[in-house]
Amino acid sequence: MVKLRYSSGNVLSPDVHSVGVLAVGSHRENHGAALPIDTDSKVAAYLALHASLKTGATFIGILYAATEYDYVKHGDHMPVDELVENELKPTLRSAKKSLSLEKVVLVNGHGGNVPIKGYIKDLEGDLNLKIIFNNSIVEIEGPHAGTGELSMGAVLGFLDESKLDEHCNFQKYPEVGMVGLNEAREAEEGIDKGARAVENEGVCVDRELGKKLLDEAVEDIVGNIKQLLNLK
Repeated sequence: MVKLRYSSGNVLSPDVHSVGVLAVGSHRENHGAALPIDTDSKVAAYLALHASLKTGATFIGILYAATEYDYVKHGDHMPVDELVENELKPTLRSAKKSLSLEKVVLVNGHGGNVPIKGYIKDLEGDLNLKIIFNNSIVEIEGPHAGTGELSMGAVLGFLDESKLDEHCNFQKYPEVGMVGLNEAREAEEGIDKGARAVENEGVCVDRELGKKLLDEAVEDIVGNIKQLLNLK
């Protein structure tokens, strides 16, 4: 058998290859006029890959499915229990077996995936993996399809700036800021607060902000990888 050179390349330590980084986003979710429906997956994939590049951790791709709260209706999602059992668990099991992983960071780019956190302990027990759910970008990016996501989209190159003028047509794009998603606004005070901010202040593109958000999230993921390696 070939002896693998685990110390080669830009790695924190040879042990870093035992850590997998999996992006978790949403591929089919409306994001207004200027952002694509797979915005969350594109952002999550960027963050996971760049944290992997900086540390040497094993990039294991992106999960193709997502979940969402019942009261948020702007995409194509599945119930969280089905997502965990039928999509996430098999993906992690396969990655562990094929790559001899011991630990995984789940890089979340979609707020509706937060309920996955409630299944982490069971996943760890079933798969014999240590798992960290990183939700940093969701926590700092601001309202849905708002200035934060627009700015990151501009930095990453998938924003259509020609459609910015119509982006805040809330009649046509009620998901922007969740302004027109009344059920969601009634269910969550935080959603309503963000929606009111978008209604009152609008949105803009700030590339400096977009880069800051991305860099901050990558560094947080790098911190998780170091934590799993007991280097932090």
